[in-house]
Amino acid sequence: MAEHRRGANLPSIGGFNRTVVLDAVRRSPDGLSRVELAGRTGLSAQTVSNVTRFLIEAGMIAESGTVVSGRGKPRTILRLEPDSRFAVGVHVDPAVVTYVLLDLAGTVVASTTTSTPTADDPDQVIRTMAAAVDGLVASAEVDPDGVLGVGIASPGPIDVDAGIVVDPPFLPRWRGVPLRDALAEATGHPVLLEKDVTAAAVGEMFLAGESSARNFAFVYFGTGFGVGLVVDHEPVRGTGANAGDAGHLMVDQGSLAGTPDGNGDRGEVGAAVAPERLVRLAAARGLDLTGGLSETAEPMDAGAVDAAWDALAAAIDAGDPTATALAAEAGTVMGRAAVVIVNLLDIDRVVFGGPFWSRIAAAALPAACQAITGSPILVPKHPVTVVETDRGADVAAVGAGCLVLDAALSPRASALLIRR
Repeated sequence: MAEHRRGANLPSIGGFNRTVVLDAVRRSPDGLSRVELAGRTGLSAQTVSNVTRFLIEAGMIAESGTVVSGRGKPRTILRLEPDSRFAVGVHVDPAVVTYVLLDLAGTVVASTTTSTPTADDPDQVIRTMAAAVDGLVASAEVDPDGVLGVGIASPGPIDVDAGIVVDPPFLPRWRGVPLRDALAEATGHPVLLEKDVTAAAVGEMFLAGESSARNFAFVYFGTGFGVGLVVDHEPVRGTGANAGDAGHLMVDQGSLAGTPDGNGDRGEVGAAVAPERLVRLAAARGLDLTGGLSETAEPMDAGAVDAAWDALAAAIDAGDPTATALAAEAGTVMGRAAVVIVNLLDIDRVVFGGPFWSRIAAAALPAACQAITGSPILVPKHPVTVVETDRGADVAAVGAGCLVLDAALSPRASALLIRR
């Protein structure tokens, strides 16, 4: 049975109670009666009545039909009004910036992309992103006043206090970009900045509804390899909000060990499954990635890697044994890295996702699952569930939007503290 957050009846904390009630309604697709809300939240009938009146007047929930239960009078069902508020999610990737507009339920109602601007001119970065955000909201015919805010998922490291993208290794020209405050000023919306792996984990947690796991690892496979963590329903951010760098975990690379140029055999999972390395390895094994892979040994730019990855994905979809085997080997290596996290935190759920994951998942997920559940070094004796996110390739952008929804809608005990 799903656990539900408990409220408090003190009148001075009405804001907290509103989020408790809204959270309960949001997590119940079939809606809840006021009696059910009181039972699930621990709030008094009068408090539930007052809070639901406020939320109805705010347009965030609505009365939707009645049900007959027992011999009492029919009960009015309350349901979420998804199109009453919205959030924008932005994912900064080396190749493209993805923008999504989410409704109150976390459903993507509009999306767009732009090429990732160079950070040589930070002002141009902000102009490009602000124009895309404003255009996305306008194209969806959404009232800007109904937008709760903008969430940004960025490769780390970030300085979350200052709202700055510091110096991501895969965005070498993005150094010290003051993204949060500048974008807030340009768009007029509150802006949150989060590391991409953490944003993905928050999105997974927020959108899971009543089935939300208390503890899980989100294995994020993008340009880099990372792991977003949720422990006891809270994302693990770390001292500087840069938790999740898992690329240096040492694992048995199996048949992925070594590369055509002799590099990458140190045992680090991030080096082993780097997308550029894998497409070069595919080509070395005879797979035709025409149009997406340079014949030279020069580093490939982000667009070329992405095009080659599309070709690899197409080969997997076509049943090519070389492509399928390579994806399975990558899944196995990532699964072996996940075992270390499972053992460390004693978690029972591992979710795989990310921009590069979704295109190889058909072959990589079964291999990753076997590498985890069949691992000879797996310590926990309880079952471990291994799944693919259903948020798609845009999971980081969706997670970024969910940062805003989570901050605005999810109840937090810290709201109960008396502040002087």
